[in-house]
Amino acid sequence: MADRYLRATRTGPGRFVTRRLGLPQPAALHRWSAARPSLDGDVLRLTVGSPCPGLADVLARTGLPVRTAAEGRHAAVVVDATAVDGPAGLREVHGALHPVVRSVAESGRIIVLGAVPDPGDHHQAAAQQALEGFVRSLGKEAGKGRTVNLVRLAGSVEAAESTLRFLLSPKSAYVSGQVVTVEATEAGGSTEAGGAQDWDRPLAGRTALVTGCARGIGASVAETLARDGAHVVCLDIPPMATELRALAERLGGIALPLDITAPDAADRIVEALPDGLTALVHNAGITRDRKLANMAADRWDQVLDVNLGGVLRVTDRLLAAGVLHTGTGRIVATSSIAGIAGNPGQTNYAASKAGIIGFTRSLAPRAAAEHGVTVNAVAPGFIETSMTAAVPFFIREAGRRMNSLAQGGLPIDVAETTAWLAQPASGGVNGQTIRVCGQSLLGA
Repeated sequence: MADRYLRATRTGPGRFVTRRLGLPQPAALHRWSAARPSLDGDVLRLTVGSPCPGLADVLARTGLPVRTAAEGRHAAVVVDATAVDGPAGLREVHGALHPVVRSVAESGRIIVLGAVPDPGDHHQAAAQQALEGFVRSLGKEAGKGRTVNLVRLAGSVEAAESTLRFLLSPKSAYVSGQVVTVEATEAGGSTEAGGAQDWDRPLAGRTALVTGCARGIGASVAETLARDGAHVVCLDIPPMATELRALAERLGGIALPLDITAPDAADRIVEALPDGLTALVHNAGITRDRKLANMAADRWDQVLDVNLGGVLRVTDRLLAAGVLHTGTGRIVATSSIAGIAGNPGQTNYAASKAGIIGFTRSLAPRAAAEHGVTVNAVAPGFIETSMTAAVPFFIREAGRRMNSLAQGGLPIDVAETTAWLAQPASGGVNGQTIRVCGQSLLGA
């Protein structure tokens, strides 16, 4: 559904009125397209203390020009704060960013590179945790479509190449205020990106299964994975078979009309994947909203069974059958900001989406150790879909504006984040829930 307020603020009169009234002025976000696949401009690299080994090389491989001295406007600023271990280092972070914040272009990026807080060094732990509060606050004041994120290194920076490429690209336009921890571990699969990675088609020659993908966010995920080279198996309920087959045909994939809650669903999925699977994307989900006092048991059961039970059963079966490829296997499940902040009338939905976060956190280390598979979740905020178009006007407007970017996201924003987590080179990201919400003011 069209965001008329967003369009109005891009006109001269609209800008004048909203500025005079102190209303939000959302910027036009630069999202990925074949015509504009990269940010416009250079990356300014700043260092606080000892430099992170290898960072300069990784940034150079992104294809954006890298500067070490501020000059003019910049598409992005990357602050290497991995060596910060006390208040003095935090003072240097302020000193590095303070003069250049205003030089970041519209829809630009600010990335702070940190270290994992050390439980054995409370000075370092305090300083590195302080970076999280710093980043989240800066994200809420940056404005003009700029995003601010923190990447924590628990290993070499080479393991974070896919993450830095994503955050330094238009693909991350609606991801802000996030903390991403990147580990270097053999159990997590292909973490050292190296020169063998095809960054334009990272899923070439690989198979991905997307549930609930006949339309909306799921369809966008399937399209994006196919763009990145994947052979996509498209799954949705039989009543959606016509739309599902049309999507699969357009993408050169396979349609699998199937109710994820059916007793034989997991076995049928295994049968449909004789050559195995690289990426399993759990997107199927429903809502049956009512306040708890008015919610019948069947409404509770339907939502929990589709949104959580089906995820658990299918994942367990595919892991046990060895369907997911060892070393490069990726599971990405769709949670929601509702599972983090809650919503009135959605105790069932919020419970199911919070359950996805618990599933991700618990299974991730064991799946990596036992199967060489990573498990992550994406948590969309207000995304412009047919479902949100049906929300009453004032609630819809509040959902759109109550984030740092002052606008709703698009299905492609969720799809791009999912595609990043599905890459073989993203093996260092495991057990995490990434909010795709424009840094929602709820649950942030």
